[in-house]
Amino acid sequence: MNADGWLTDTRDSYDTVAVSYADWIREALAGAPYLRAALAVFADLVRTSGGGPVADVGCGPGHVTAHLHELGLDVFGIDLSPGMIGVARRDHPGLRFEVGTMTDLDLADGSVAGLLAFWSLIHIPDEVVPAVLDQFRRVLRPGGPLLIGFHVGTGSRLKTQGYGGHPMRVHVHRRSPDRVAAWLREAGFTVEAQLLTDPDAEVPGAILFARRPHRSDQA
Repeated sequence: MNADGWLTDTRDSYDTVAVSYADWIREALAGAPYLRAALAVFADLVRTSGGGPVADVGCGPGHVTAHLHELGLDVFGIDLSPGMIGVARRDHPGLRFEVGTMTDLDLADGSVAGLLAFWSLIHIPDEVVPAVLDQFRRVLRPGGPLLIGFHVGTGSRLKTQGYGGHPMRVHVHRRSPDRVAAWLREAGFTVEAQLLTDPDAEVPGAILFARRPHRSDQA
């Protein structure tokens, strides 16, 4: 998989399913109390670290962005798929959404007070994850919290159909929390907490809370 290939495949796939995916995911948080609790903790961490703009990277149709806005955060969404951004703007016209890629965030250094990637790293190849986390660290201000949600497991699969039967071509990567935590530490983050969800499911989920340290906290 070359970089242009997987990025293009991911963008085109989510352009194709944007409307049906938005309909499928619209009420997902309502039935996910532990995910809502994690987002509430994240919102509190942003506030206690001083507040400010928050980036929802890989925001899809904007349902998590809107939820964080309801929790009082100054949040905006970024997604690779113009189709997803179009749906997000349609469904949440009062919020800011931009087309962009987490591999090269168009954000100034230290410009966001918090950042989350809520099940959006799952399409990033292993060899690219460290560079993405470097981007996250660059744009986070010192002391800013990071939340990452992902599928737990090992290996990858090629998803060729989804969300209403539309054709897709995206690789879905499952990872262990220990591996993701190791990547975060290598990128200069402090890992603060871990939540495992649906541990008995075929594909459990995990959320890691991390933080870009203040300079005085670093060795």
